[in-house]
Amino acid sequence: MSKKSFTFLWPVSFLSCLSWLSVHLFFTASLLSTEIKTTQGMQVTSTGPQTIQKAEGEEVTLGCRYTPSPLNRGELDIEWSVVSPDPTQKDQMLISYTSGAKYIHGDDNFAKGLRFSANDPSLGDASLSIALLTPAHSATYQCKVRKTPGVDMLKVSLVVMAKPSVPKCWVEGGELIGGPVSLHCNSATGSTPLKYSWRREFGGPIPAAATQNSATGELRISNHSLSFAGIYLCEANNAVGAEHCRINLKASKPPNRAAVIVGTVVGSVLLIFILLVFIVLLFWKLSSRHRYEKEFSNEIREDVPAPESRPVSRHTSRSTSRHPQVSYCQVGESEGNSFSDSSTHTPSGDSSGHTPVKYTSVRYDSQYGYAV
Repeated sequence: MSKKSFTFLWPVSFLSCLSWLSVHLFFTASLLSTEIKTTQGMQVTSTGPQTIQKAEGEEVTLGCRYTPSPLNRGELDIEWSVVSPDPTQKDQMLISYTSGAKYIHGDDNFAKGLRFSANDPSLGDASLSIALLTPAHSATYQCKVRKTPGVDMLKVSLVVMAKPSVPKCWVEGGELIGGPVSLHCNSATGSTPLKYSWRREFGGPIPAAATQNSATGELRISNHSLSFAGIYLCEANNAVGAEHCRINLKASKPPNRAAVIVGTVVGSVLLIFILLVFIVLLFWKLSSRHRYEKEFSNEIREDVPAPESRPVSRHTSRSTSRHPQVSYCQVGESEGNSFSDSSTHTPSGDSSGHTPVKYTSVRYDSQYGYAV
């Protein structure tokens, strides 16, 4: 073969190799696309938002619809689970549907109120309903639908919040014309963030001079006037509910300062006069009581009878009755003492014919305490 003919055959062989390689690559790509199409033949779609906010105590439906491919000929398997925030931990299975039967898994308290929305989930609706929501139901849920060889899934986040309680409205700073006034509004309970908004029900909109804070619920009026008077409504709201309260704001004229001063002086003088009268009455009362007690004590002293004489001893009376004409005098401690010596006394009137009396001495008996 000549060099010229070899040069002619080389491009032909190279082109044939490229043609065979193209056919092989096309066939391989067709097989791969068929396998991917078969694997992704199951299509799961959501019927609601990916993040749902609901109030505590309400019911929610987590949407999950699926469309299988004609190539998916295996057994239908539906699973709802709670995705663990820790990727190293297992997800918590809640409810499943397999071979025409429904199964409840996991904690009874958490799984209570769970059910498939559709009576027959095999018809394309695998949505999950949860009744009587509690804060414990706040989580990320996953719906997985498998029908061999197709499989698909989606995730839905549920946030359970508390509605705001009925707020309380009050006024601070008085309601005097020309002075500052603040209207306040506050809800004791409710999931954050809470927002407050004020509006006037009657008398037109709130004047532009008033400023309000939606985070604290304060409506501040720096210079109060009649144009601000009216009934105001405060609404507290969050993502799951709203409540409101009302208050009537009045505009009062400030009191006359001169009258206030005069009234203060008069009141002070009157108070001092009342105190003086009270002190005088108290002093008079105490003086009268002291004088009465003194007079009463003097009367008692005048009416007291004289003390009785010392009673006469029974033995002394008897001795006296025996010796009526004998007089006694006090005797000493010794028994030898006597009133007088024995003697005969003749009275001055002997001539009268009286018989002379003889006096006998008397001794004192210390044992019995009387003279014998």
